[in-house]
Amino acid sequence: MTSLHHTTDGPPDAPALLLGPSLGAGLRLWDAQVPALSRGRRVVRYDLPGHGGSPAALLGEGTVGGLGALVLELADSLGLARFAYAGVSLGGAVGLWLAVHHPQRVESLAVVCSSARFGEPGPWRERAERVRTEGLQWLADTAADRWFTPAFAVSDTARDLVAGHRAVDPAGYAACCDALAAYDLRGELARISAPVLVVAGRQDTAAPPVHARELADGIAGAGLVEIGGAAHLAPAEQPERVLHALLDHFGAGTAAAGTAVRRAVLGDPHVDRAAAGTTPFTAPFQDLITRYAWGEIWTRPGLDRRTRSCITLTALIAGGHHEELAMHIRAARTNGLSQQDIQEVLLQCAVYCGVPAANAAFAIAARVLEEEASA
Repeated sequence: MTSLHHTTDGPPDAPALLLGPSLGAGLRLWDAQVPALSRGRRVVRYDLPGHGGSPAALLGEGTVGGLGALVLELADSLGLARFAYAGVSLGGAVGLWLAVHHPQRVESLAVVCSSARFGEPGPWRERAERVRTEGLQWLADTAADRWFTPAFAVSDTARDLVAGHRAVDPAGYAACCDALAAYDLRGELARISAPVLVVAGRQDTAAPPVHARELADGIAGAGLVEIGGAAHLAPAEQPERVLHALLDHFGAGTAAAGTAVRRAVLGDPHVDRAAAGTTPFTAPFQDLITRYAWGEIWTRPGLDRRTRSCITLTALIAGGHHEELAMHIRAARTNGLSQQDIQEVLLQCAVYCGVPAANAAFAIAARVLEEEASA
């Protein structure tokens, strides 16, 4: 079965986050956000039919529901029973449709520069017909004006996205226009139960901020962020501000990934003891280390866990943090360090951290390794 073209980033066992693009833009629209989002999430980006690597013929039924069904087929093919979702414009409309009609699948939702209805159906049907007849050149020529503020429209990023617009298959683009013509969720927003963040570009003319406010007012508990200096493709024009909004909203994913790594490195008994001993006073600290130490740092792809253990042992010896050192010697064994590897780390520390620090570290390591051998 042919499915939507997609790319996947991040740990394969982390909570999933699907990213949907705007009409005319491919999955590269999310390039700036993926490195940070994928530290704590399995991030899946897809192309709309006729865009990038997705065949135009995939969208037999020209509706947002038809697009939603394709996204569910993609999720099923990847084994994703439940996922978070963020989408721009038409991609956001798909997310809203999924949250209304398949609430059991959507863990959390962010809707960026989108709407419950993108105007009257007539202009969309006219655009679809003209694209089928004349192609996309005439639309691509004006895309920068619709997508970006004037200052950003001359940037390399804007030029790359417009070039991608020119390469879209007219049949797929027209089918997506038909979907927008038939789309109207204004009467169904109250059915959405997932946590929702609505993000608007203050200079967006395609989905003006008033549309975002309508979404936020219609969805119980929805948050709203308006970003200045951004038009319709806010993730490209204001990447850091969009990223921070998404990280705040999807933060639970970082916590879940951090918990998984913490358990893998330190072991279930240690994490269970820490959880059992958590009090209202210490809970914020436990959350901090789970999200940032384990969910942000230990999940980064730049170093493997074995190397991170070597660095951690060195830092703990230098700081004289003996209780943490004992714990991380055990973790180093889990991460693949032999007794000889640990010995070499401690000898290195004797030179650069001082003999007394290394002497204490050798005593702690000898005790931990003896306990391990007798267990």
